[in-house]
Amino acid sequence: MIEIEDLTMHYGGLKALDGLTLQIPAGELFAFLGPNGAGKTTAIKLLTGLMKPLRGRVAICGHDMATAPLQAKAVLGYVPDVAVFYEKLTPIEFMRFISDLFEMDRKRAAAKTDELFTKFALHEHAGNRIENLSHGTRQRLGIASALLHDPKVFIIDEPMVGLDPIHSRTVKRELKERSQAGMTVLMSTHLLNVAEELADRIGILHRGRLVELGTLAEVKQRHETKGQRLEDIFLGMVEERS
Repeated sequence: MIEIEDLTMHYGGLKALDGLTLQIPAGELFAFLGPNGAGKTTAIKLLTGLMKPLRGRVAICGHDMATAPLQAKAVLGYVPDVAVFYEKLTPIEFMRFISDLFEMDRKRAAAKTDELFTKFALHEHAGNRIENLSHGTRQRLGIASALLHDPKVFIIDEPMVGLDPIHSRTVKRELKERSQAGMTVLMSTHLLNVAEELADRIGILHRGRLVELGTLAEVKQRHETKGQRLEDIFLGMVEERS
């Protein structure tokens, strides 16, 4: 699970994140929504230990990111909006590198790699250098590598970036099935239809604050006068606060 308490981050006079408190339990697929500059990417960087907060606390499966970062990151999988690789490696070499980072048994890592390459249609690219892969193929490789060690918590920023409809469906199915099997999934997306389709709960960030939180049904019930589509609710809330 993910525990967030009073998470705060400023950039000079800009409050990128202002006292975010939130719990995401095991097995929940949670969607962060918000306009550009709302604080979504800052929140993700703090949750994954890429930045230290000005104030507040993050715990992943009970491991405090500040005091036990290695334990927290050992159970965490993360895919940024633009995945970064060692470009001269092939996908198969990159997966071996990731498996070594997580000290996985070689046979188990090889079996998991084969399973994930089949699922995400990566076998045909396994021997090509990553620098020569398309954007969508790199995205699928980033997701596969982050799932290799079977993380208990999975954080992904813009999961559908660069993906065609076929591979988007594969990724959506994988995220839903893994959350139903007990993995905590936090995704940040601008695609409201993806959030509406997949998320158990949504949280809307605006100017660093969590301005809405709940299941889609709960959010719709609270905003009946603004329309029943998530897009109507989202745009109405953002426009009110702009």
